[in-house]
Amino acid sequence: MSTKSGEAVNPVSNRKSGASPLPQFSDVRVLVVDDEAPARNVLALVLAQIGHRCEKAANGEEALRILEAMQTDVVISDLQMPGISGMELLAKVRQLYPHLVFLVVTGTDDIQVGIRAMQEGADDYLVKPFQVDASVVSTSLARALHKKRLEQEVENYRHHLEEMVAEQTQQLREALREVERSYEHTLEALGVAIDLRDSSTAGHSRRVFLYSIEIGKAMGGLEHELKNIAMGAWLHDIGKLAIPDAILLKPGSLTDEERQVMQRHVQIGYDLVKGIPFLSNAAEIILGHHERCDGSGYPRGLKAEEIPGGARIFAVADTFDAMTSDRPYRRALPFAASREVIERGAGKQYDAHVARVFLSTPDETWQEIRRETAAIQVFSVAAADDIQALSRLVKPGS
Repeated sequence: MSTKSGEAVNPVSNRKSGASPLPQFSDVRVLVVDDEAPARNVLALVLAQIGHRCEKAANGEEALRILEAMQTDVVISDLQMPGISGMELLAKVRQLYPHLVFLVVTGTDDIQVGIRAMQEGADDYLVKPFQVDASVVSTSLARALHKKRLEQEVENYRHHLEEMVAEQTQQLREALREVERSYEHTLEALGVAIDLRDSSTAGHSRRVFLYSIEIGKAMGGLEHELKNIAMGAWLHDIGKLAIPDAILLKPGSLTDEERQVMQRHVQIGYDLVKGIPFLSNAAEIILGHHERCDGSGYPRGLKAEEIPGGARIFAVADTFDAMTSDRPYRRALPFAASREVIERGAGKQYDAHVARVFLSTPDETWQEIRRETAAIQVFSVAAADDIQALSRLVKPGS
Protein backbone atom coordinates (compact mmCIF):
# COMPACT_ATOMS: atom_id res chain seq x y z
CA MET A 1 0.00 0.00 0.00
CA SER A 2 1.20 3.59 -0.69
CA THR A 3 0.28 7.07 0.51
CA LYS A 4 -0.87 9.77 -1.88
CA SER A 5 2.76 10.93 -2.10
CA GLY A 6 3.75 7.44 -3.23
CA GLU A 7 5.58 6.37 -0.05
CA ALA A 8 5.46 2.63 0.59
CA VAL A 9 3.98 1.72 3.95
CA ASN A 10 3.29 -1.41 5.92
CA PRO A 11 -0.43 -1.60 6.78
CA VAL A 12 0.26 -3.67 9.89
CA SER A 13 3.37 -1.90 11.15
CA ASN A 14 1.41 -0.28 14.02
CA ARG A 15 0.03 -3.63 15.24
CA LYS A 16 0.92 -5.12 18.57
CA SER A 17 2.63 -8.05 16.86
CA GLY A 18 4.71 -5.71 14.74
CA ALA A 19 5.93 -3.44 17.54
CA SER A 20 9.40 -2.02 16.90
CA PRO A 21 11.70 0.41 18.71
CA LEU A 22 10.56 4.04 18.52
CA PRO A 23 12.43 6.15 15.93
CA GLN A 24 14.67 9.08 16.77
CA PHE A 25 12.86 12.30 17.72
CA SER A 26 13.43 13.91 14.33
CA ASP A 27 12.04 10.88 12.44
CA VAL A 28 8.74 10.65 14.29
CA ARG A 29 5.55 10.50 12.19
CA VAL A 30 2.58 12.14 13.94
CA LEU A 31 -1.16 11.81 13.36
CA VAL A 32 -3.19 14.86 14.49
CA VAL A 33 -6.87 14.20 15.19
CA ASP A 34 -9.23 17.15 15.73
CA ASP A 35 -12.70 17.94 14.38
CA GLU A 36 -11.84 21.67 14.26
CA ALA A 37 -9.82 22.40 11.11
CA PRO A 38 -8.09 25.55 12.49
CA ALA A 39 -6.82 23.72 15.58
CA ARG A 40 -5.80 20.74 13.43
CA ASN A 41 -3.87 22.94 11.00
CA VAL A 42 -2.17 25.01 13.71
CA LEU A 43 -0.88 21.90 15.45
CA ALA A 44 0.28 20.41 12.15
CA LEU A 45 2.16 23.65 11.40
CA VAL A 46 3.83 23.64 14.82
CA LEU A 47 4.89 20.02 14.32
CA ALA A 48 6.28 20.82 10.88
CA GLN A 49 8.33 23.67 12.42
CA ILE A 50 10.06 21.23 14.75
CA GLY A 51 10.72 18.80 11.90
CA HIS A 52 8.03 16.15 12.24
CA ARG A 53 6.09 14.54 9.42
CA CYS A 54 2.39 14.86 10.02
CA GLU A 55 -0.95 13.38 8.92
CA LYS A 56 -4.33 14.86 9.84
CA ALA A 57 -7.72 13.33 10.61
CA ALA A 58 -11.01 15.17 11.23
CA ASN A 59 -12.49 12.51 13.48
CA GLY A 60 -11.83 9.22 15.24
CA GLU A 61 -13.11 7.04 12.41
CA GLU A 62 -10.72 8.65 9.91
CA ALA A 63 -7.87 8.35 12.41
CA LEU A 64 -8.39 4.58 12.72
CA ARG A 65 -8.38 4.21 8.92
CA ILE A 66 -5.08 6.11 8.69
CA LEU A 67 -3.55 4.02 11.46
CA GLU A 68 -4.58 0.88 9.62
CA ALA A 69 -2.98 2.12 6.39
CA MET A 70 0.10 4.09 7.45
CA GLN A 71 3.05 3.70 9.75
CA THR A 72 2.54 6.06 12.67
CA ASP A 73 4.53 6.71 15.80
CA VAL A 74 2.47 9.30 17.67
CA VAL A 75 -1.23 10.20 17.89
CA ILE A 76 -2.23 13.65 19.17
CA SER A 77 -5.99 13.76 19.60
CA ASP A 78 -8.56 16.24 20.80
CA LEU A 79 -10.83 14.88 23.51
CA GLN A 80 -14.08 16.57 22.53
CA MET A 81 -15.10 15.23 19.11
CA PRO A 82 -18.38 14.00 17.58
CA GLY A 83 -18.68 10.27 16.84
CA ILE A 84 -15.71 8.52 18.40
CA SER A 85 -14.53 10.77 21.22
CA GLY A 86 -10.90 11.28 22.14
CA MET A 87 -11.25 8.97 25.14
CA GLU A 88 -12.85 6.26 22.98
CA LEU A 89 -10.10 6.67 20.38
CA LEU A 90 -7.50 6.34 23.15
CA ALA A 91 -9.10 3.06 24.28
CA LYS A 92 -9.14 1.74 20.69
CA VAL A 93 -5.52 2.70 20.05
CA ARG A 94 -4.37 1.11 23.32
CA GLN A 95 -6.18 -2.08 22.33
CA LEU A 96 -4.97 -2.22 18.71
CA TYR A 97 -1.63 -0.38 18.83
CA PRO A 98 -0.39 -0.45 22.44
CA HIS A 99 3.11 0.70 21.51
CA LEU A 100 2.04 3.99 19.93
CA VAL A 101 2.61 7.25 21.81
CA PHE A 102 -0.72 8.97 22.51
CA LEU A 103 -1.12 12.61 23.57
CA VAL A 104 -4.48 14.23 24.28
CA VAL A 105 -5.43 17.86 23.61
CA THR A 106 -7.62 19.57 26.17
CA GLY A 107 -8.86 23.08 26.85
CA THR A 108 -7.81 25.12 29.86
CA ASP A 109 -11.14 24.27 31.50
CA ASP A 110 -10.66 20.53 30.96
CA ILE A 111 -7.32 19.89 32.72
CA GLN A 112 -8.93 17.25 34.95
CA VAL A 113 -10.18 15.47 31.84
CA GLY A 114 -6.63 15.44 30.46
CA ILE A 115 -5.33 13.98 33.70
CA ARG A 116 -8.02 11.30 33.59
CA ALA A 117 -6.97 10.51 30.02
CA MET A 118 -3.41 9.94 31.24
CA GLN A 119 -4.76 7.62 33.90
CA GLU A 120 -6.51 5.70 31.10
CA GLY A 121 -3.28 5.27 29.14
CA ALA A 122 -2.40 8.61 27.48
CA ASP A 123 1.30 9.44 27.61
CA ASP A 124 0.97 13.24 28.00
CA TYR A 125 -1.36 16.13 27.17
CA LEU A 126 -1.37 19.51 25.46
CA VAL A 127 -3.50 22.51 26.38
CA LYS A 128 -5.42 24.64 23.87
CA PRO A 129 -4.96 27.24 22.53
CA PHE A 130 -1.50 26.26 21.28
CA GLN A 131 1.21 28.79 21.90
CA VAL A 132 3.14 30.14 18.94
CA ASP A 133 6.31 28.95 20.68
CA ALA A 134 6.77 25.36 19.46
CA SER A 135 8.85 24.47 22.49
CA VAL A 136 5.75 23.60 24.52
CA VAL A 137 4.61 21.06 21.95
CA SER A 138 8.17 19.84 21.44
CA THR A 139 8.76 19.37 25.18
CA SER A 140 5.49 17.53 25.72
CA LEU A 141 6.12 15.28 22.73
CA ALA A 142 9.69 14.55 23.80
CA ARG A 143 8.51 13.73 27.33
CA ALA A 144 5.87 11.33 26.00
CA LEU A 145 8.37 9.64 23.66
CA HIS A 146 10.88 9.24 26.49
CA LYS A 147 8.19 7.73 28.71
CA LYS A 148 7.18 5.28 25.98
CA ARG A 149 10.81 4.30 25.33
CA LEU A 150 11.29 3.53 29.00
CA GLU A 151 8.13 1.41 28.96
CA GLN A 152 9.42 -0.47 25.91
CA GLU A 153 12.78 -1.06 27.56
CA VAL A 154 11.06 -2.44 30.65
CA GLU A 155 8.82 -4.64 28.51
CA ASN A 156 11.77 -5.86 26.42
CA TYR A 157 13.68 -6.64 29.59
CA ARG A 158 10.68 -8.51 30.98
CA HIS A 159 10.32 -10.53 27.77
CA HIS A 160 14.04 -11.28 27.78
CA LEU A 161 13.87 -12.28 31.42
CA GLU A 162 10.91 -14.56 30.73
CA GLU A 163 12.81 -16.16 27.84
CA MET A 164 15.85 -16.66 30.07
CA VAL A 165 13.70 -18.18 32.82
CA ALA A 166 11.92 -20.43 30.31
CA GLU A 167 15.25 -21.53 28.83
CA GLN A 168 16.81 -22.21 32.22
CA THR A 169 13.66 -24.00 33.39
CA GLN A 170 13.83 -26.22 30.32
CA GLN A 171 17.51 -26.93 30.97
CA LEU A 172 16.69 -27.77 34.59
CA ARG A 173 13.89 -30.10 33.48
CA GLU A 174 16.24 -31.86 31.08
CA ALA A 175 18.87 -32.17 33.79
CA LEU A 176 16.31 -33.59 36.21
CA ARG A 177 15.10 -36.02 33.55
CA GLU A 178 18.69 -37.12 33.02
CA VAL A 179 19.16 -37.58 36.77
CA GLU A 180 15.89 -39.49 36.92
CA ARG A 181 17.00 -41.74 34.06
CA SER A 182 20.25 -42.46 35.88
CA TYR A 183 18.24 -43.25 39.03
CA GLU A 184 16.04 -45.61 37.04
CA HIS A 185 19.08 -47.41 35.63
CA THR A 186 20.51 -47.72 39.14
CA LEU A 187 17.23 -49.06 40.48
CA GLU A 188 16.98 -51.55 37.64
CA ALA A 189 20.50 -52.78 38.32
CA LEU A 190 19.67 -53.16 42.03
CA GLY A 191 16.53 -55.13 41.22
CA VAL A 192 18.46 -57.47 38.97
CA ALA A 193 21.15 -57.86 41.63
CA ILE A 194 18.52 -58.79 44.23
CA ASP A 195 17.00 -61.45 41.96
CA LEU A 196 20.40 -62.84 40.92
CA ARG A 197 21.33 -63.28 44.57
CA ASP A 198 18.50 -65.79 44.91
CA SER A 199 18.19 -67.69 41.63
CA SER A 200 15.00 -69.38 42.81
CA THR A 201 13.19 -66.02 42.63
CA ALA A 202 14.69 -64.84 39.33
CA GLY A 203 12.51 -62.17 37.72
CA HIS A 204 10.45 -61.76 40.89
CA SER A 205 11.23 -58.05 41.41
CA ARG A 206 10.29 -57.13 37.86
CA ARG A 207 7.07 -59.15 37.94
CA VAL A 208 5.78 -57.77 41.25
CA PHE A 209 6.75 -54.28 40.06
CA LEU A 210 4.55 -54.74 36.95
CA TYR A 211 1.76 -56.51 38.86
CA SER A 212 1.63 -53.69 41.42
CA ILE A 213 1.48 -51.01 38.71
CA GLU A 214 -1.29 -52.89 36.92
CA ILE A 215 -3.36 -53.15 40.11
CA GLY A 216 -2.68 -49.49 41.01
CA LYS A 217 -3.80 -48.27 37.58
CA ALA A 218 -6.94 -50.42 37.72
CA MET A 219 -7.84 -48.99 41.15
CA GLY A 220 -7.74 -45.43 39.76
CA GLY A 221 -6.97 -42.19 41.56
CA LEU A 222 -3.39 -43.23 42.29
CA GLU A 223 -1.65 -41.45 39.41
CA HIS A 224 0.61 -39.50 41.75
CA GLU A 225 1.45 -42.61 43.81
CA LEU A 226 2.28 -45.05 41.03
CA LYS A 227 5.93 -44.01 40.85
CA ASN A 228 6.46 -44.61 44.57
CA ILE A 229 4.58 -47.91 44.36
CA ALA A 230 6.76 -48.94 41.42
CA MET A 231 10.03 -48.10 43.18
CA GLY A 232 8.91 -49.73 46.42
CA ALA A 233 7.89 -52.90 44.59
CA TRP A 234 11.11 -52.99 42.59
CA LEU A 235 13.32 -52.66 45.68
CA HIS A 236 11.14 -54.44 48.22
CA ASP A 237 13.72 -57.19 48.85
CA ILE A 238 16.84 -55.02 48.80
CA GLY A 239 17.39 -55.86 52.48
CA LYS A 240 17.97 -59.51 51.50
CA LEU A 241 21.39 -58.48 50.17
CA ALA A 242 22.45 -58.42 53.83
CA ILE A 243 20.98 -61.84 54.72
CA PRO A 244 23.55 -64.69 54.91
CA ASP A 245 23.46 -67.16 52.02
CA ALA A 246 23.00 -70.05 54.42
CA ILE A 247 19.61 -68.64 55.36
CA LEU A 248 18.58 -66.91 52.12
CA LEU A 249 19.39 -69.89 49.90
CA LYS A 250 18.43 -72.67 52.32
CA PRO A 251 16.31 -75.20 50.38
CA GLY A 252 14.38 -76.46 53.37
CA SER A 253 12.31 -74.85 56.09
CA LEU A 254 13.88 -72.17 58.27
CA THR A 255 14.24 -72.55 62.02
CA ASP A 256 12.58 -69.97 64.25
CA GLU A 257 15.92 -68.24 64.75
CA GLU A 258 16.64 -68.24 61.02
CA ARG A 259 13.15 -66.91 60.32
CA GLN A 260 13.79 -63.99 62.65
CA VAL A 261 17.00 -63.19 60.77
CA MET A 262 15.18 -63.41 57.43
CA GLN A 263 12.41 -61.12 58.63
CA ARG A 264 14.95 -58.44 59.43
CA HIS A 265 15.38 -57.83 55.69
CA VAL A 266 12.42 -55.41 55.67
CA GLN A 267 14.00 -53.18 58.34
CA ILE A 268 17.41 -53.44 56.70
CA GLY A 269 15.91 -52.47 53.34
CA TYR A 270 14.04 -49.56 54.88
CA ASP A 271 17.18 -48.27 56.62
CA LEU A 272 19.12 -48.54 53.35
CA VAL A 273 16.82 -46.27 51.32
CA LYS A 274 14.94 -44.05 53.79
CA GLY A 275 17.65 -41.38 53.64
CA ILE A 276 17.47 -41.08 49.85
CA PRO A 277 15.03 -38.21 49.16
CA PHE A 278 13.45 -39.62 45.99
CA LEU A 279 12.99 -43.03 47.68
CA SER A 280 11.61 -41.86 51.03
CA ASN A 281 8.00 -42.78 50.17
CA ALA A 282 9.08 -46.04 48.54
CA ALA A 283 10.92 -46.87 51.79
CA GLU A 284 7.55 -47.12 53.58
CA ILE A 285 6.45 -49.78 51.10
CA ILE A 286 9.68 -51.69 51.65
CA LEU A 287 9.13 -51.60 55.41
CA GLY A 288 5.44 -52.56 55.19
CA HIS A 289 5.38 -55.10 52.37
CA HIS A 290 4.99 -58.07 54.76
CA GLU A 291 2.29 -56.46 56.92
CA ARG A 292 -1.18 -58.04 56.74
CA CYS A 293 -4.60 -56.45 57.23
CA ASP A 294 -5.45 -58.70 60.18
CA GLY A 295 -2.26 -57.66 62.01
CA SER A 296 -0.51 -61.00 61.50
CA GLY A 297 2.34 -59.54 59.44
CA TYR A 298 5.70 -58.08 60.39
CA PRO A 299 7.70 -56.12 61.48
CA ARG A 300 5.17 -53.84 63.24
CA GLY A 301 1.97 -55.89 63.17
CA LEU A 302 0.04 -53.09 61.45
CA LYS A 303 -3.64 -53.56 60.58
CA ALA A 304 -5.84 -52.45 57.66
CA GLU A 305 -5.57 -48.69 57.04
CA GLU A 306 -2.45 -48.47 59.22
CA ILE A 307 -0.58 -50.18 56.39
CA PRO A 308 0.57 -47.82 53.60
CA GLY A 309 -1.64 -48.12 50.51
CA GLY A 310 1.26 -49.07 48.27
CA ALA A 311 2.22 -51.88 50.65
CA ARG A 312 -1.35 -53.23 50.60
CA ILE A 313 -1.26 -53.32 46.80
CA PHE A 314 2.15 -54.96 46.85
CA ALA A 315 1.04 -57.65 49.31
CA VAL A 316 -1.47 -59.03 46.78
CA ALA A 317 1.04 -58.79 43.90
CA ASP A 318 3.75 -60.50 45.95
CA THR A 319 1.49 -63.33 47.12
CA PHE A 320 0.29 -63.96 43.59
CA ASP A 321 3.82 -64.09 42.18
CA ALA A 322 5.11 -66.30 44.99
CA MET A 323 2.34 -68.86 44.40
CA THR A 324 2.61 -68.87 40.60
CA SER A 325 6.43 -69.23 40.54
CA ASP A 326 8.55 -72.35 41.00
CA ARG A 327 10.30 -72.75 44.34
CA PRO A 328 12.92 -75.36 45.42
CA TYR A 329 10.34 -77.01 47.66
CA ARG A 330 7.34 -76.96 45.25
CA ARG A 331 6.18 -76.33 41.70
CA ALA A 332 4.29 -73.18 40.70
CA LEU A 333 0.55 -73.25 41.42
CA PRO A 334 -2.01 -72.59 38.64
CA PHE A 335 -3.43 -69.06 38.38
CA ALA A 336 -6.85 -70.33 39.45
CA ALA A 337 -5.53 -71.78 42.70
CA SER A 338 -3.64 -68.56 43.48
CA ARG A 339 -6.75 -66.46 42.85
CA GLU A 340 -8.72 -68.66 45.27
CA VAL A 341 -6.12 -68.06 48.02
CA ILE A 342 -6.33 -64.29 47.55
CA GLU A 343 -10.12 -64.38 47.40
CA ARG A 344 -10.27 -66.31 50.70
CA GLY A 345 -7.85 -63.88 52.30
CA ALA A 346 -9.66 -60.71 51.14
CA GLY A 347 -10.48 -58.53 54.16
CA LYS A 348 -8.26 -60.69 56.37
CA GLN A 349 -4.69 -60.90 55.13
CA TYR A 350 -5.29 -58.70 52.09
CA ASP A 351 -7.03 -55.37 51.60
CA ALA A 352 -10.56 -56.18 50.37
CA HIS A 353 -10.66 -53.46 47.70
CA VAL A 354 -7.21 -54.33 46.35
CA ALA A 355 -8.19 -58.00 46.23
CA ARG A 356 -11.41 -57.18 44.32
CA VAL A 357 -9.50 -55.18 41.74
CA PHE A 358 -6.95 -57.97 41.34
CA LEU A 359 -9.63 -60.63 40.97
CA SER A 360 -11.49 -58.56 38.36
CA THR A 361 -8.38 -58.41 36.15
CA PRO A 362 -8.31 -61.18 33.51
CA ASP A 363 -5.62 -63.86 33.71
CA GLU A 364 -4.38 -62.83 30.25
CA THR A 365 -2.99 -59.62 31.78
CA TRP A 366 -0.84 -61.51 34.27
CA GLN A 367 0.20 -64.09 31.67
CA GLU A 368 1.39 -61.34 29.33
CA ILE A 369 3.49 -59.81 32.11
CA ARG A 370 5.08 -63.19 32.88
CA ARG A 371 5.93 -63.68 29.18
CA GLU A 372 7.52 -60.24 28.97
CA THR A 373 9.59 -60.66 32.13
CA ALA A 374 10.70 -64.15 31.09
CA ALA A 375 12.22 -62.69 27.90
CA ILE A 376 13.94 -59.88 29.83
CA GLN A 377 15.12 -62.33 32.48
CA VAL A 378 17.02 -64.41 29.91
CA PHE A 379 18.86 -61.29 28.77
CA SER A 380 19.61 -60.17 32.34
CA VAL A 381 21.03 -63.54 33.34
CA ALA A 382 23.16 -63.65 30.19
CA ALA A 383 24.47 -60.16 30.92
CA ALA A 384 25.24 -61.13 34.53
CA ASP A 385 27.14 -64.24 33.34
CA ASP A 386 29.19 -62.06 30.98
CA ILE A 387 30.04 -59.65 33.80
CA GLN A 388 31.04 -62.49 36.13
CA ALA A 389 33.21 -64.04 33.41
CA LEU A 390 34.88 -60.70 32.75
CA SER A 391 35.49 -60.22 36.49
CA ARG A 392 37.28 -63.58 36.64
CA LEU A 393 39.49 -62.58 33.69
CA VAL A 394 40.65 -59.32 35.28
CA LYS A 395 41.20 -60.73 38.79
CA PRO A 396 44.87 -60.43 39.88
CA GLY A 397 46.70 -63.69 39.45
CA SER A 398 44.06 -65.30 37.20
